Amino acid sequence: MKTLSTGEIAKLCDVNLRTVIRWIERGALKGFKLPGRGNNRVRVEDFIAFLVEHDIPIPPELAGDDNRRVLIVDDEPAIARSIQRVLRSNGFVTDVAVDGFQGGTKLMKDRPVLMTLDLSMPGLSGYDVLSFVRETPEISGTKIIIISALGSDALQKAMDLGADAVLTKPFENDQLLECVSGLVGVQTRSILEEE
Repeated sequence: MKTLSTGEIAKLCDVNLRTVIRWIERGALKGFKLPGRGNNRVRVEDFIAFLVEHDIPIPPELAGDDNRRVLIVDDEPAIARSIQRVLRSNGFVTDVAVDGFQGGTKLMKDRPVLMTLDLSMPGLSGYDVLSFVRETPEISGTKIIIISALGSDALQKAMDLGADAVLTKPFENDQLLECVSGLVGVQTRSILEEE
């Protein structure tokens, strides 16, 4: 069982050690005392649940490469924020790229397991990014969900180029979650609550 000390949590959250102790004392953060020493410890799973519940981004060092890292590529800030909010509140670690070029750069650097991709963007279009990903061996396995307001012909073209799934704008939050969790093989709270 991997645990964190209150000091480690304080560093990860960039808060005072006393703040972390208060979170534990108030019951906001589930922790336990080590026998004979009185030092608090928190299970990593409980800390991540606390972060998700309070809409605090999960630090990359805790997210690891555990198929919860998602890159959102969309030039519409409101859409990108909406996707980010839904995914973060369900434990995904997200990053946003505002155009195709930035998306390709972040893909090569961060290697997310999944990317959401708009087709209509200035500069490099979503089709260009999709082709680049599928032709680049280091990232060709990245799962790609096209999220676009374009018609069925455009969405079919994206599927033909190698997209794993398509969602039309506007989309339902549950549709997005179901699609992402299905492609990366993790369950989310919303889906768990339905069972």
